[in-house]
Amino acid sequence: MGYLPTRLRQHGVLRKMVRDVQLTMDDLIYPIFIVEGENVYKEIESMKGQYHISVDQLERLVPQWRSKGIKSLLIFGVPDEKDAEGACAYDDNGIVQKALRAIKAISPEIFLITDICLCQYKSDGHCCFFDPQGIIKREQTLRTLDKIAISHGKAGADMVAPSDMMDGRISSLRTALDKNGFEHLPIMAYSAKYASSFYGPFRDAAHSAPAMGDRQAYQMDFHRVSEAISEFELDVKEGADILMVKPAMPYLDILSKASERFNRPIAAYQVSGEYAMLERAVRENIIAEKSIYESLIGIKRAGANLILSYFAPVVQELIEKYSE
Repeated sequence: MGYLPTRLRQHGVLRKMVRDVQLTMDDLIYPIFIVEGENVYKEIESMKGQYHISVDQLERLVPQWRSKGIKSLLIFGVPDEKDAEGACAYDDNGIVQKALRAIKAISPEIFLITDICLCQYKSDGHCCFFDPQGIIKREQTLRTLDKIAISHGKAGADMVAPSDMMDGRISSLRTALDKNGFEHLPIMAYSAKYASSFYGPFRDAAHSAPAMGDRQAYQMDFHRVSEAISEFELDVKEGADILMVKPAMPYLDILSKASERFNRPIAAYQVSGEYAMLERAVRENIIAEKSIYESLIGIKRAGANLILSYFAPVVQELIEKYSE
C-alpha cells in the first residue's frame, strides 16, 4: 500500500517528531490584576482561580509564578479612585507604576507588559473621551495615552500594550516614546479587538464596565473581516512591533489571516470569558482538563506566536501531562 497516515501515529516519539505545533512556556503571557491596599489576595468571583492582588503580595507571588515557568506578565491596574480625566493612570505613583517597580526589584529578569487604556481609571468606564454630542475626542485621548505609556516606561515597563482601539494611537505612542528616551520599548498593539461579549468577567475584575452605553463606537464589529485587515495594516505602518487578536477562540480565522499576511509576531488573547467557560466546565467535570491544553494548541495552530492566558500558572503542568 501507499501512504498510510496512521504509520506516523503509532509511536509516541514519532508523533512528537512530526508535530507542526509545539506549546512552551515561552509562548505564554500571564495577565494579572493589581489593586490598592495591603494584604489583598481576593479571588475574583467570575474568574475562579484569578485574584485581585495588592503590591505587597507580589513578594510572595512572583517567585511562585516564576517556579511555574511564567516569564512574562501583563499588568492591569485597578485603582480605588477614578475621575473624569483618568489622571491616576499616568500618576508616577499610580498602581501600575508601583507594581512595575516592585516586580523588577523582586525578579529583574521577568518581562513586564502594561495595558495602556483609560477604562479602569475613568469614572465613566470608557476607553476614550467624548464631547457633549457623544463624538470621540481623539486628540485628547491620544495625548492621555501617551502620558500613560511614558509613565509606565519610567517605572520599568518592558513593553506597552495599547488596548483602546483609538485611530492613530500606535503612531502617537511611538512618537511620544521615542521623544522621551524609550525608543527601545516595543508596542504590542491590540490591533483587532472586537466588541465582544466574552469580556464580561474581565469587567468585573478590572471594575471597568461602562457607566453608560457600550464600546461599539470604537471596538470592532464582530461581523467584519476586512476591517481587521485594515487595522493590522495601519498598525504595521504606524510602527507596531507585535499585532494582537482579541478574543482568541471565536476569532481564529482572523488570527490565521494575520499570521499568513503580516511579517510581525502575532499575539492572541484568550480572554476572561473563554477562561471562565473552560475553567468552570473542567471544575464541574463537564469536560476533561486536557481541553485547556487543547484550546491553547488550537490558538497556536491558528498562527499565534504569543498567547495571553489566565491559565498560564497551570500550563507548565498541562504540557507535562498532555503533550505525550
